[in-house]
Amino acid sequence: MQATARTKYVRMSPFKVRRVLELVKGKTVQEALDVLHFTRKNAATPIYKTIHTAYSNLSNQEENERFDMSDVVIKNAYVDGGSVIKRFRPMSMGRAGKIRKRTSHITIIVEL
Repeated sequence: MQATARTKYVRMSPFKVRRVLELVKGKTVQEALDVLHFTRKNAATPIYKTIHTAYSNLSNQEENERFDMSDVVIKNAYVDGGSVIKRFRPMSMGRAGKIRKRTSHITIIVEL
């Protein structure tokens, strides 16, 4: 039995989120949440919330059953690039420099 959780349009570059996501792939939910709690990266917060949501989705599938967090494993976790917010900034000699503010879509799949 498995459950999925997606967080879309996180205002963070997918490259930065992938660095933190590699820390938790293949671990149990309890281990992953412990690691993310002490990780000093800004990407840890949305990943923490997404993992917790995926665990809650698994618990809600079976109404009368309770699962221990140490039994549930993160089967797959990946980040896709979302839409890019484009801004312009004045540069030297009257030019305009392009600034791309990237977003991410985080997907976590947990399995019992």
